[in-house]
Amino acid sequence: MADEKIRKHFGDYLGTAEVAILTILAVLISLTALATIARSGKLLWDTWHQWMVVADTNLVLRVLDQLLVVLMLVEILHTVRISIRSHTLVTEPFLVVGLIASIRRILVITLEAAALTKEGKWTLEGQTIFKASMIELALLGLLVFVLVYCITLLRRSPEKSEEVFDDPDAEGAEARHNADVAAPSGGSA
Repeated sequence: MADEKIRKHFGDYLGTAEVAILTILAVLISLTALATIARSGKLLWDTWHQWMVVADTNLVLRVLDQLLVVLMLVEILHTVRISIRSHTLVTEPFLVVGLIASIRRILVITLEAAALTKEGKWTLEGQTIFKASMIELALLGLLVFVLVYCITLLRRSPEKSEEVFDDPDAEGAEARHNADVAAPSGGSA
């Protein structure tokens, strides 16, 4: 009895520490996202003013890169918010962050390859870099396809796409849910 009481209090303290750490993490991610938005706003402003002078795809690439980083940070923040609220680890936001990162890299490779193939820059070293970039682009395209397929499967799944870590009744609830799914319905014939 006393051992169970100590375990319960220890579990409560660890749960409180987890929420505190996740809250601090959420604040830091929010600050990082805000700083990145400010930086990309400044880059966009600089790009806008230099657009008439220089048509530099490098500046556009950097702005797009920063905005996609913000999008990834917001998705990570969403995952942290779900973790704080429900004490669960949801799989889908991690797949979405991987998808955004893959698309971000595809855009970077595409713009770098466009700059590489301009007149006067096509050298033997440039050809090697271009070939390696195309292989990476193909692999990233395959990865995007796999991630989208996994997200689709998760959304179609009748089961919850989350793992419950702190609920001791989760196993019992899962067994009851599986029994409900396995039980034939009375109206189907």
